[in-house]
Amino acid sequence: MAERHPVLAYAVRRVAIGVGLTFVVSVLIFAATQLLPGNPAIAILGRNAAHRRALHQLEVQLGLDHSAVYQYSHWLGSLLQGNLGQSYAAHEPVSTLLASDVGNTMILAGVTLAIMIPLSLLLGTLAGIRRGGWLDTLLSGLTLGAIALPEFVTGTFLVIVFAIWMGVLPAVSLGPGAANLVLPVATLVIAGLAYNVRMVRAGVVEVMASDYVEAARLNGVPEGRLIRRYVLRNALAPSIQTFAMTVQWLVGGVVVVETVFSYPGIGQALVQAVSTEDIPTVQALGMLIALLYILINVAADVAVVYVVPKLRTESG
Repeated sequence: MAERHPVLAYAVRRVAIGVGLTFVVSVLIFAATQLLPGNPAIAILGRNAAHRRALHQLEVQLGLDHSAVYQYSHWLGSLLQGNLGQSYAAHEPVSTLLASDVGNTMILAGVTLAIMIPLSLLLGTLAGIRRGGWLDTLLSGLTLGAIALPEFVTGTFLVIVFAIWMGVLPAVSLGPGAANLVLPVATLVIAGLAYNVRMVRAGVVEVMASDYVEAARLNGVPEGRLIRRYVLRNALAPSIQTFAMTVQWLVGGVVVVETVFSYPGIGQALVQAVSTEDIPTVQALGMLIALLYILINVAADVAVVYVVPKLRTESG
């Protein structure tokens, strides 16, 4: 019998756990939307909600007259078929309504990651291999200050400087154009870079102090090869998890930044859907964010096992 590949076996187990978590999350999201105050039918009808017959007809049309268990099973069945439902507020398919918002957030997150990850690896590695030097001290102070600042403070400060005082960039970002992305991306990079640099630095410092790195030095391994082959690879394990958390934060936590800059993404869409009691849109966005969280976690865990050889036997 052929021996199973440890990384593949671990990936299968993590995917199975992810499927179970997705089901649990779907129950929680549906239950949470059921607890939202108000009646969606009343919100849709507005002044006409006073007419009991019209209200009852709309509740029947929306399926609100059935039990919560029936509504959940119907919603989950439609979700598994790729049907996100019909928006109560916009009167169009949720998938159509959210297509541009999801795309805009992915662009914002993608550009941010393309800048943040290389910078985090570069600055964190330089600070770690020169521990106690002037660069390490400078980066430690700057990153600590950046972590202490909320995103809305950073974003507001950038708007005041570059949009109001200097007038070189727009204060609001009404689309994913190049100029519109500068300030939101800068805000996210400043907020996320600080934590990532510190984590990369901590991993590099820990590996640099290990016995096998000292042994490699004593054996005459060149410093550049030592850092590439021994230090970076083993320091990447905690960094991968940190980057995964950063991606999760970018996907689900950009609500503040999108609100500050009026950027049309899923954060803005979620706030608007909650305020208008658009339950199908809230449910779809909640499931989308949760599914991305789970997928990112699974991918990060598998990547760590693949990068660090000693973890393959432990997880096999």
